Parts: sequence; structure tokens; C-alpha cells
Amino acid sequence: MAEADQASPMSGDDDAAELVAQLRELAGADPAEVRQVVAEVLAALDRVAGGALREHLPEAIRVDAGLDAPTGAAPR
Repeated sequence: MAEADQASPMSGDDDAAELVAQLRELAGADPAEVRQVVAEVLAALDRVAGGALREHLPEAIRVDAGLDAPTGAAPR
């Protein structure tokens, strides 16, 4: 019976699909709003992870989320 108490392997996929649907609803049809919401979520997750998340993200996403300066950019 212990197996019945555990989440199925597909539950992670279901959770991700639900999150995507919620983000789309939250941000509406505006892609710029969607990018902003996702960037804010990633930045918050990175803060909670002590900066460990950023090393697993592609550069373009790190830049969008404000976690990294673009390569070749002059420091401010």
C-alpha cells in the first residue's frame, strides 16, 4: 500500500503543466509580460537556492532574469 501513497511519476509533469497554464493566465497574451513573470520567478528561486540555480540556466535566461551580465558587455 505504500506505493499508493506516493505520487506517480507523471505528477511532476502534471504540476509543471499546471504551472505553465497558471503563468499564461496570469500574464495574459502579452509575451513580454510572460517573460517578466518567468524572470521574476527564476530570480526568486535563485535567491532561495543561494545563487546555485543560475549556473544551470542558459546565458540568455540568466540575463533576462537579471542573474548575469551578457557576455562581452561592459561592466557598469
